[in-house]
Amino acid sequence: MFKQILLPTDGSSLAEEAIVKGIALAKSLGARVTGLHVIPDATPGDIWDVWSPDDSPDAQQFRARFNEKIKMMSQRYLSVIEEKAKAAGVQCETVSIHARSIYEGILKAAADRKCDLIVMNSHGNMGVKEVLLGSVTTRVLGHSEIPVLVCH
Repeated sequence: MFKQILLPTDGSSLAEEAIVKGIALAKSLGARVTGLHVIPDATPGDIWDVWSPDDSPDAQQFRARFNEKIKMMSQRYLSVIEEKAKAAGVQCETVSIHARSIYEGILKAAADRKCDLIVMNSHGNMGVKEVLLGSVTTRVLGHSEIPVLVCH
């Protein structure tokens, strides 16, 4: 039925629960998984630009350190998916992308990688929860052209 399952993560424990369920589903179906971490384009680095010219050494150092930390964090999140998929014997690829918004990044990755299912958590690390579903999940559900399995 499903052959390529997208597993977006924000590093939260709820995301990890959805990852475990998505990998179990992939194993039962003989499907592959794609682990995804989306980095929004608007970052604290953009805030720094308001106070410091682009060419200042402080701004350049800040952006370089910030980008390195984001890259390391993303790799750490994606390694969890790789390890769990490997332990389950499920074929896995991972990708970290930049996008204007997290939900748009999820939808773009799903389309680019020809995924036929998205498995994601109901809430994430954003801190503010909506009444029933997180805002990213709500937007993915509202705009996705493929099925979305929401884990809670």
